Amino acid sequence: MLALKRSIVRLADFRVNAVILTAVNDLLKTTPEQAAITVSQLNRKAKMLLEQGLARLWVEGEISNLARPASGHMYFSLKDDGAQIRAAFFRQRQRGPTIQLKDGDKVLAYGRVSIYEARGDYQLIVEQIEPAGEGALKREYDKLRLKLAAEGLFDEDRKQPLPKLPQRIGVITSPSGAAVRDILTVLRRRFPSVPVTIYPAAVQGDAAPGELIAALADAVRRDDCDVLIMGRGGGSIEDLWAFNNEQLARAIAACPIPLVSAVGHEVDFTIADFVADVRAPTPTAAAALVVPDRAEWISLVNRLAKRVARLGRRTLEDRAQTLDYMLRRMAAGIRRQIASNQQDVALQRNALIQQSPAVRVERSIGRLRNVQQRLTTAGRRSISDLKHRLQLAMRSLHSVSPLATLERGYAVVLDADSGKALTDVSTVKAGSEIRARLHSGELLATVKEVSAGDD
Repeated sequence: MLALKRSIVRLADFRVNAVILTAVNDLLKTTPEQAAITVSQLNRKAKMLLEQGLARLWVEGEISNLARPASGHMYFSLKDDGAQIRAAFFRQRQRGPTIQLKDGDKVLAYGRVSIYEARGDYQLIVEQIEPAGEGALKREYDKLRLKLAAEGLFDEDRKQPLPKLPQRIGVITSPSGAAVRDILTVLRRRFPSVPVTIYPAAVQGDAAPGELIAALADAVRRDDCDVLIMGRGGGSIEDLWAFNNEQLARAIAACPIPLVSAVGHEVDFTIADFVADVRAPTPTAAAALVVPDRAEWISLVNRLAKRVARLGRRTLEDRAQTLDYMLRRMAAGIRRQIASNQQDVALQRNALIQQSPAVRVERSIGRLRNVQQRLTTAGRRSISDLKHRLQLAMRSLHSVSPLATLERGYAVVLDADSGKALTDVSTVKAGSEIRARLHSGELLATVKEVSAGDD
């Protein structure tokens, strides 16, 4: 890093003369046998020794005898209280504010030591030049900026967005400076209804960083603001130096409230600008960032209201059309459902009717009648069969019946008491009553005599 490589060396500490004397002595250590060298060779060798023996370095001194020839190069002397050295600053190396250099300026010149061979003058060939006071601060600034950047304090993903319309704004600055007046003027003009809280702090000098940190801590502790503005008006690098403080930078990075840094003018950049959530080029611009313009806001609200109204009407029309379509579909669906329900009811009614006791009784009566008819038919058929069979049996029995024998004049003799047929005279005694069954009736008789006969 350039800031780490720089080393400031005062002219009084230069030992260039000793280096030259040493180089010349080395060159003059010749024996009589050696040939002499020319002045040009001597200056050339001395130039080589100087350029090789001394690295590029920073030299601090005061400019004097500044000359600006038509070529655009700059020639001057750098001096301090005890010595001086000639310097050359060629046109192609010149950048930025070097055109404003003048006699008496304290500067830091970076370059290499060499010898102008034509005159034997040793000089500093300048490659970069800075004002002496600002140069030291710039190096400190660059060192801190690189350190905090490496830690991620400048990363965009850790920064908070600003609220669209804050309920309260906090301003951390000097209450007597021009910056606070500019901020309040812009806020009153753009959106006067938003209240503002001033957190007073010094913005310049050794005490400024501590007061700024304390004011920021107070704002965080009170927690009544949606956004904070920290800053001051323009000035030199020394005037703005309080905003390059490491402790202040870390306090800003840790702040839970969105913070806008507004330090100096648009060309001024401080460490606070890099670590803040938003950097505004000026305090006035910061005020414009944190609140919208009331007129633009009202116009936007009116446009949005009209747009909402149009969208509302369009939405209502779309919803009405959709509702009509849904009602038609619903009516058709209801009709289909009713028809389906009616069909289901009819089916259920038929099923219930089929399960009705009256129907079941009627069906049972029908089945009973059928059974009765079948029984009647079967009975008649059975009776006819039985009658026919009886007639056949009667015929068969008649053919073997004793009655048929009785028709031919025979009789059956029965015991009058028991009614049993008498087949053996030994069972009958004289005087016993018997019955003689004839074909057409019976005779009651008394046995007068019993006689045994042949078989």
